[in-house]
Amino acid sequence: MSDDGVDLDGRRLRTRRSREALSRAAFDLLAERGLGAVAVEDVAVRAGVTRRTFSRHFASIEEAILGDVDQDVHLLNEALCRRPAGESPLVAYRNSVHDWLVAEYSGSRAARLARRWALFQRFEDEPELFAGYQRIRIDGQRESVRIIAARLGVDPLTDPRPAAAVGAGAGMLLAALQTWAAGSDPMGLAALVEEFFDTLVTLTTEFRNEESPSCL
Repeated sequence: MSDDGVDLDGRRLRTRRSREALSRAAFDLLAERGLGAVAVEDVAVRAGVTRRTFSRHFASIEEAILGDVDQDVHLLNEALCRRPAGESPLVAYRNSVHDWLVAEYSGSRAARLARRWALFQRFEDEPELFAGYQRIRIDGQRESVRIIAARLGVDPLTDPRPAAAVGAGAGMLLAALQTWAAGSDPMGLAALVEEFFDTLVTLTTEFRNEESPSCL
């Protein structure tokens, strides 16, 4: 790799670490004080950076708290881009979720999952955060649709397969996340994801084996 490439990778790593530090600081302050009592200056001081550095990464406290979630969405879509071309769209989506969870939340990084679980549990009490999460999730799904459409070489506006695959896959992931956040096991997300995707396979098989109702 060239010196320029090494420098670029180094900058990306520093940028990611800075964002992660700000997100951690913002979440810690949220847990201590509640969203309404957290100021940008507080987050910057807790993270050991300037307000200007905060503003380079985030436009609001909510964005900072959700920064790791936004990063997760991008990492999931990067994993989807890397799946083998021969995989069907829904299988590729399922496997990308698995790849993302293994890369980001297993081994030495497993403790990060408990923080994400605690954040998801705050959504019910902090509607601004939940609204921000919904925007991130929807934007991520749109990008997933574009990735699947490119894999298939189709226009997602005229071919329903990309949106259908992402709708099913993202729906299973969302259902697993909601069940996980409502439960008591911070480390149980991966098992729930597998359970929900397996259930989708069962339901799809049952659907195919039954006669569809006649159209009126």
